[in-house]
Amino acid sequence: MGWTQVALAGVWGGLVAVERKAFLQAMFSRPLVAATAMGLLLNDVPSGLFVGMLLELFHLGTANLGASLPDNDTLSATGTSAAAATMAAATGAGSTPALWSIAILLFIGLARLGLRVDRVLERYSSRLARKAMASAEAGQLTRAMQQNLWGMWPHFVLFGMITAACALAGFFLGPLLERLPLPMLRGLAWAYPAMASVAASIAARGSHARRAPLFAGLGAGLVTLAVVLVMLRGCR
Repeated sequence: MGWTQVALAGVWGGLVAVERKAFLQAMFSRPLVAATAMGLLLNDVPSGLFVGMLLELFHLGTANLGASLPDNDTLSATGTSAAAATMAAATGAGSTPALWSIAILLFIGLARLGLRVDRVLERYSSRLARKAMASAEAGQLTRAMQQNLWGMWPHFVLFGMITAACALAGFFLGPLLERLPLPMLRGLAWAYPAMASVAASIAARGSHARRAPLFAGLGAGLVTLAVVLVMLRGCR
């Protein structure tokens, strides 16, 4: 078992959680970027890229603006891509569409879990913000800065631990996947382009374009065609 991979997954998951909410906010926490970087860290770029692409489309209409608390797409991306990469490492068979499908189906619900954690941390951060404001008004600028920094740590620790747990789960799930019958694995492989087409439709329908339904159909078709071509090329 690669404890180094689990640790790397946790660190990256914690960092992008902080970047998403409290620091920089330069879009590194978007699913495509966060998942692809996770794949790079865990030596499985295809898993990170293809998981991130699907989740980016699925969550494209969400935005973390001000007091708005949408589903935590970042946790969904980091946890799912980490699990996919460690499952691939555990099986030794490499990254496959069937594996991406399994990881997405099992871990996409992390977005809702992340939202619940965000709500709890929001209350904690609000209390610290009020204390920091009072300290600043009293001229205690160093104390105010420390209180703001303390508000970031829970995001790093909690989301890092959840992401590391997903990576760890992947190592245990990997051997179980090898026991699945071949027809089921083939079905799961073809489930990936189906899910990608649905995600593309959701992304297009969520836009305010005048011809959103047309764009939804075209997007779904193009994404499906691209993924199928990649899969067929990989089978040669």
